[in-house]
Formats: sequence, structure tokens, C-alpha cells
Amino acid sequence: MISHQSSRPPKLFGGLPSIQTSLATLLLLALLCFGAAYLLALGPLISDIFFASGLSLLCVSVLVCIHFRMQKQYQTAAMNTLTDFINKDTTPSFFTDEEGVIQIQNTASVSRFHDSASETLAGILRAVFANPTAILYRLKCRAKIDGFACEDVTSRLGQVRFAVHQMSDERFLWRIEDMPDRGQQIGRSADSLPIPMITVGRSGAVLFMNDSARSLIGDRVKALDRLFVSLPLRAGEMNTITTSNGPVQVLVTEHEVSVGRRELFFLPFTSATEIDHKSVFEALPVAMLKLSVSGQILVANRLAIELLGTKIDSKADLNEFMHGLRRSVAEWLEATVEENTKQQSEFLRLTRTDREVFIQATLSRVTENGETVLIAVMNDATELKTLEAQFVQSQKMQAIGQLAGGVAHDFNNLLTAISGHCDLLLLRHDQGDQDYGDLIQINQNANRAAALVSQLLAFSRKQTLQPQILDLRDTLSDLTHLLNRLVGETVTLTLSHDPILQPIRADKRQLEQVLMNLVVNARDAMTSGGEIRIETEVIDLQKPLKRDRATVPVGEYVTVCVTDKGVGIAPDRLSKVFEPFYTTKRTGEGTGLGLSTAYGIVKQSGGFIFVDSALGVGTSFTLYFPVHDEAIVAPKEPSTPALAANSTHREGVILLVEDEEPVRAFASRALRLRGYTVLEANSAEQALRTLEDQDLLVDVFVTDVVMPGMDGPSWVRQALKDRPDVRVVFVSGYAEGALGDSDLLVPNSVFLPKPFSLNQLTDTVNQQLH
Repeated sequence: MISHQSSRPPKLFGGLPSIQTSLATLLLLALLCFGAAYLLALGPLISDIFFASGLSLLCVSVLVCIHFRMQKQYQTAAMNTLTDFINKDTTPSFFTDEEGVIQIQNTASVSRFHDSASETLAGILRAVFANPTAILYRLKCRAKIDGFACEDVTSRLGQVRFAVHQMSDERFLWRIEDMPDRGQQIGRSADSLPIPMITVGRSGAVLFMNDSARSLIGDRVKALDRLFVSLPLRAGEMNTITTSNGPVQVLVTEHEVSVGRRELFFLPFTSATEIDHKSVFEALPVAMLKLSVSGQILVANRLAIELLGTKIDSKADLNEFMHGLRRSVAEWLEATVEENTKQQSEFLRLTRTDREVFIQATLSRVTENGETVLIAVMNDATELKTLEAQFVQSQKMQAIGQLAGGVAHDFNNLLTAISGHCDLLLLRHDQGDQDYGDLIQINQNANRAAALVSQLLAFSRKQTLQPQILDLRDTLSDLTHLLNRLVGETVTLTLSHDPILQPIRADKRQLEQVLMNLVVNARDAMTSGGEIRIETEVIDLQKPLKRDRATVPVGEYVTVCVTDKGVGIAPDRLSKVFEPFYTTKRTGEGTGLGLSTAYGIVKQSGGFIFVDSALGVGTSFTLYFPVHDEAIVAPKEPSTPALAANSTHREGVILLVEDEEPVRAFASRALRLRGYTVLEANSAEQALRTLEDQDLLVDVFVTDVVMPGMDGPSWVRQALKDRPDVRVVFVSGYAEGALGDSDLLVPNSVFLPKPFSLNQLTDTVNQQLH
């Protein structure tokens, strides 16, 4: 049976009344045109125009009439189809217009809402819902955006699901489906619980109370504001509720069972109650402890024992199972007992040995039989603390990297001046001079310092890499002789390769540095000798690999595993091994930069590095490098003509821009010694003022990249607008890759990293000139 509630014609796909109005208007205009043609018969031309217009409008009216009849037939067929569809639906369904006026409703809806005779959907639902207009408006707005919307709502008849489909601009199909009554389901199991428990809806309405709750409260309550003395309630803490015997303090725990519905469990503390506290503790769905003021565990429920990971003996102390992160357990307990203010939750680390577990605990002070006891509500916070540790570690490593990069930049400026002026002195001394040996020592130690700075840049991932496609079998084969010399006679080096090893893309020299650092560390861990294994393998990750605060994406990887059977690394030190200057070796045996350098190089190459270790068993470092699909190309040998050109220098005008006075003094002297004319500037702004002289000819710009004010690439791009043929040499204490992708996109430019020697500077300028 289909019921049509409204006398208005249903406009399923909209617009029929407007079509009728338009048709009447066209007919009226046609009649007016024919009348005008008749009245103006004396003017043949004007009469013909009006007659033709009237005839055209009449034809259009006929066409519109035909279209109207066809559309009406189509709407009638669509309405019949929709009517048959919703009439067979066992779920109450309504078809309404924009204002909510019901045009069609099926048999199920008539049977369900037979007591209401309203013409609107809101009017019919008002007997079931307190404010149906708000629900309908909310769903209708969402349906206009997405075409469909649904929401689970608690009504006087139970839980129902509202669903609405937008059929046209102003037409909506509504379905009201009954959901399983969770209150009845809960009742069958919750009534047997010895714990007072109620189920609360979204608006605070009490939907269900078990037998223990009714016995405690003494009456059926309908809303939380009639039960609790003050709102909002505080989960995990003591709250005061109103009962037939007066106010009672209860510990409230909260458990969400579905969207908009939650269960509240009450643990009462009053001498009048007859509830078995031990049974209550066991049945509560949260981990809870009852403690004495000194920290002795009096009662622990099943979930608390599972969380602590061990059995709890009688008279056990809380200090045996956990340690505070911010303050000691004793201080925490003392503050809770003595202070009247609300206690904040505390994060603690459990002493269990099988795995690392953190908990978040809240203490509440209650009085039981005249004595003060403490109730601890505990939640597993391991995931939260792990995420926090990951964030702190990433921030620390980033800060150290930025510091290392900044220190490396300043040191590179100093080393450029030291080694450069040393080169100038060496030009005036031969090997027979008594100062020659001292100058060589200065030069060699400056180079050692430059290598140390390079390691800092490697950790901060700001060094200049020259990646190429590599086969690790060839790389390790070339490196084997050197590695055997490093490990000595008491240590055996064993290599094992995957027969179908795939190529990777990395800087060969830097990758060799990583492998040497790992092998040296493995050698030092085996003071009595042993075996170091280097294994390569291709693995295909079908799902992301998450470990050690990193996530390796899905894909193919080449892994390199360096394993030793040394003393191992303690678990508390394992997370620090990649930090710069952290070392377990004795003073003078290491700088603490080996593993941090390896970490930086691997990360800058797009790979990952992980460490596994056990005391007395050994350590294994595993490197992951993404497989590179392109074929291996043999590296090009340096061309001989370029080397020959370096030895010959010709005249040219060089504009040298450097804000560091010692570096600028060395560079200008070095270039002048090679026969170049050098113009100096200590800033980009001064360089641009120098170039304002249009008669000045400049062949090469030699400029620092990072300077106060305008940086190097910015002023060079501005200068090249008027001097497009000038060559450029960028110099910097930072690496080329750390300067940004767009900064060095300057035509006819090269990059020279600091520290550079006299010959490196003059040869680079000469190559740019020729």
C-alpha cells in the first residue's frame, strides 16, 4: 500500500509547473502577435512581421506542449518505478520535497507511524524524537553535498539509523532503519556483573542500568545531570553521585562502545555498600590497583596483573614494578596523599624485562573504613611514549645536523685561509729550506682537519655527493685488499654475495668510507680476533618495514650486512651509536664520528641503516639501498687535455666577491700570482656597484654563496642581465646540494667547495676562462 500524504502533485524531477507557465506565456504572446498583425493591416510590412512572429511562437508552443506531455509520461513512469521500489522495502521509507512535505510513504512507514497524521516528516517523527527538525536538517545538508548521508540516532523506541538520498535538486528519499537494541544485549550480560554499570547516549541520556547500578542508586534515572552532583564527570577519578541513601563517592571508569554511546562503571567507596570490592576490581575493564599510602599493593585486578607482566605477591611495593619518568614513585604517592589539589596523570616505565612498557597512571585518594587508600587507574602508554621518543630523537638529530653543518661551514672558511696562505709560503721555500718541513706539517694537518669537517658534513647530510650506478660486488671486490689490511691478521674477512644482485645508485667513494668505518668498528669489537662477515642480498618488501623510528617503503632493496662476533653493545647505548662524538672506545682511540658519518652518507644516498646487537654475542649493521633500474655505466676517465690546460694560465679580469677577509686575501694573491687582474668586493652590493661602470670588462665572477645581505646566486643573476657572457665560479663552505635546487641554476657556472688549495682555485678559474 502506498500512501500519498500531500494533495500537491509530486515533482519528481522538477520543473513541470514552470513548464506549464511558460507554455501559457508563449500562447499569450502568439495571440498578441496575431492581434497586432490584424490591427496593423494597413501597414503590410509591419503586419507581416507580427504575423510571422505569432506563427513562430505558436509553433514553439506546440513543440513545448509535445515535450511537456512526453516529460509528464516519463515522470509518471519514474514515479511508478519508485513507488514499486519503496513499497516492497520492509524499512519505513518516505519521499519528501525540500520543505519536508511527504509525497509518498510505503506500507512499512504507515504501519510504524500510524499514530501520527502529519503531512511533514518532522511532524511524524516528533512523537519519537525530541527534536527531529535538527536531525533532518543536518542530514539534508550533508546529502546536498555528497548525495547521501546517514546517522545513528537514539530514539524513544531504541537505536535507529537515518539514511537520506537526494533524488533531484528538491526531492529526497528517507529510510529509517531499526538498529539492534544494545541495551537489551548489554542487559543479558551486564546484569550479572557485580559492578554498577550504566549506558549513556550522545546527549547524556541514560539508556540502560544494570541490577548493581539500580541497587546502588535506588531508582531509575534518565539523564546524567540527575545522577552526578557536578558535570562534566571525571573519568578515572572520584565523582559524587546522588542515590536514594544520599551522596556517594564513586570511582568512574569510562568505556566507549560505539559512536555516541559509552558505558560507565562505578566503584563505590562507602561503608554502607555491600558490594564485594574484590569482585568489582576483577570485573572492571581497566587496569586498576588499590594501594596503601606507603605504596604497598593491596588489590590488583586481572588487567593490572597482565599489564605489569608478573605475579604480585602479598605486601609487594609499587617501586618493584615501575619507575617514574618525571619524579620517583615515592614522591608521586606523597604528593597525592598530602596535596588537596587535583592530581595530574603520571607517566611511568615498568620494570618488566620481556619488553619496554610505559603506562599512564592516575591516582585518586579515597577513604575506606576510616583509612586513606589510593586507587591507581593505569593505561598502556607505550605507543604514545614511542612516538614521543621518535619525535624527540628526530628533533635532536636535526638540531645536531644543523649545528654540525654550521660549524663545518665556519671551519671550512678558516681552513681555506690556513691552507691557502701555507700554499703561498711554500711557493717561496724549497725543500732545502729549514722551514719547509714545518710548512708541510701545517699543510698536512690542515688537510686532516678538512677531512674531519667533511665527516661533520656527511653526518648533517650536507656534503657534495657524486652518485653513480654501482654493482656492490665490484665495489667490494675493489675494496677487499684495503679491508684485509685494516682488519689485521687475527681477524678473518668473509664476503657473501647474492647471485642476482641488482645495481644501486650511490657515491662510490663515500660508500667505501661507510664500509671501512663499519669494518674498523667490527675489528675493534673483537680484541681476541674472529670473523667479520659482509653479506649482500636483494629483498623485495611487500609492505613497509617499520623499525628503529624509521619506515622503509615498499620496493626492492639491496642490503649490505656487516656482522661481527664481538662484545656487543648495551641496550641503553644502542640508540646513541649514530650520534656524533658518541663513542664507547677509550680516549684517543676514536673520534665518535665513524658511525655518524656512515649514518649521514646512507641517509643522503636515499638508504637506511639499522643496528642489532646483544652483549657477548655480537653486532650486525644492515644497510638498505633502493634498487636502481638503469644499467651500469662505466665512469668516464678524466680527459688529458683538461689537465694540460690547468698548467697554463693567461690574462683575464676576475671579480672576487668574498665576505671573509682572510679567504679573500688568499684568493686574490693566488689569482694575481697566476697573472690575473683581480677586482675585490666584500659584499654582493659592492660588487654590483663596481659593475655599474659599463666600460669595465670582467671575464669571471668568483663569489661566495652565503653572505650577509644579498647572496651569491642572487647578485650573479642580476649582473648577468647586462653581462651574459661572464663565467661564474661559486665557492662555499657548505655543500653544493645544501644550497637549494634553484640557487645554482646559473648558466656557465661551476661549484668549488671550501677548503680549496691555491692550485684548485687557479685551475678552476682557468678552466672557466678557456
